[in-house]
Amino acid sequence: MTTFPYRRRTTTTTVGLVAAASLAATGLPAAAGAQPAIDEATGAPRAELPERVASAVDLTGLNRHLVAFQRIADRHGGTRAAGEPGYDASVDYVVARLEEAGFDVTTPEFEYERFTIDTERLLVPDSELDVQMFTYSPSTPGGGLDGPLAPLPPERELGCASTDFAGVDVAAAIAVVRRGECTFAEKARLAADAGAAALLVVNNTGGPVHGTLGDASAGVIPVGGLDPVDGDALFDAAGTPATLELVGEVTVDTSRNVLAQTSTGRTDNVVVVGAHLDAVYAGISDNGTGSAALLETALRLGAAPEVNNAIRFAWWGAEELGLHGSTQYVRSLDSEQQLDIALYLNLDMVGSPNPGYFVYDGDGSDGLSDPGPHGSAQIERALVDHLASQGIEAEGTAFDGRSDYREFVAVGIPAGGLFTGAEGEMTEEQAARWGGTAGEAYDPHYHQPEDDLGNVNRRALLVNARTAAHVATAYGLSTEDVNGDPGARRRQAAERGQLTDGAPALPRTGRLATR
Repeated sequence: MTTFPYRRRTTTTTVGLVAAASLAATGLPAAAGAQPAIDEATGAPRAELPERVASAVDLTGLNRHLVAFQRIADRHGGTRAAGEPGYDASVDYVVARLEEAGFDVTTPEFEYERFTIDTERLLVPDSELDVQMFTYSPSTPGGGLDGPLAPLPPERELGCASTDFAGVDVAAAIAVVRRGECTFAEKARLAADAGAAALLVVNNTGGPVHGTLGDASAGVIPVGGLDPVDGDALFDAAGTPATLELVGEVTVDTSRNVLAQTSTGRTDNVVVVGAHLDAVYAGISDNGTGSAALLETALRLGAAPEVNNAIRFAWWGAEELGLHGSTQYVRSLDSEQQLDIALYLNLDMVGSPNPGYFVYDGDGSDGLSDPGPHGSAQIERALVDHLASQGIEAEGTAFDGRSDYREFVAVGIPAGGLFTGAEGEMTEEQAARWGGTAGEAYDPHYHQPEDDLGNVNRRALLVNARTAAHVATAYGLSTEDVNGDPGARRRQAAERGQLTDGAPALPRTGRLATR
């Protein structure tokens, strides 16, 4: 998951009523004229497809993929990051498993701007502190930037409004703010507007902030991150002279996505399910869990299932460097190809060690973000309802643009997904509802080398993987609750030899984008 300021919802999402009945209905949709599959051995109807696929997803398969990702990282310098051999080996592993299962797989390349860091140094009297340069931060002048520390006062320490800087002498100074509430780019812009020469962001938990300003044009002043141990002391050091040296550069690099689609189902109403495959280090929680859940769903569903809508599985590259793989994929599609996508489901961190059970707020009912495109509310209800069927009372999380759903939402594609939390802390209420430890991060090793095989809650991983498998497969049968089953009128018109507007019916061909 890309690092952006974390926002947590504290109210409970209402369990939907209509979507559950639609998605849990037995049999293939009547509109498609399909019949329940028959077990040849018993002559009785088989368990319905969504339930069959979900129940076939088990910890043995999921854990096998996590072990594979860990061993790949161990063999390649402890990382599966984009641009490193460990990422290419992760791609090879996913491709091999899919091809063994009969999928046609593509690995389209894309170029992206890669930010590399040369120097990170923060000097205060008698000490050198550990500072992390933010991705796409401008570099400081040669030899570093000298200036006094200018921390914001406790009641305004987030630096998310121009008034937070009022009365603080930040002119030509190194402003110090706390992480939270708004994006790092917004904090940097406000600090620059107030006259600051640079900005330090102190983490609210765990280690130093590994942040990004979003893209190469976002950085207006140099920005670095500190952990609370070093950073907290700076809030009591107003006026202390400091030297900040941050040196980095942007280069163009190439990475790959992995795409596989069922050979059955309509190709003009495709269900896309995605997870990012790259990591910061080994990345077993973030995002080996999402990648494993996606892969196991594909393998259990099979390459040619009895579905009415094709299901496209996508493992995105360079997410941790700025959502590049998913963003460029969506932008590579023309308007008609975008219309061929019925919805997008996102799996990013679905087995955090101190897990919350979050569903993206498709209807915007909790006020943390705008609603998703039309149909997102129905996706939210479907996910919430299936979690409820497993005894989990889900909570909402904001569509804040921090994962791979962002570009799908930007072009109007309905979206939703599952998330078990990153660096945010579990509340007392959440611990009482889900178990876990209040006051601790959902993932205390988020973006750290310790994000390894021991950093996963297997129960949360299984619950979320089965929910994703069930809901994705159910939408493979019908997306009527999301987009009104747009193909029903087309199918009826095609039978009459006409489209609904009276024009002759034209054949359609599958279009799996590979650009």
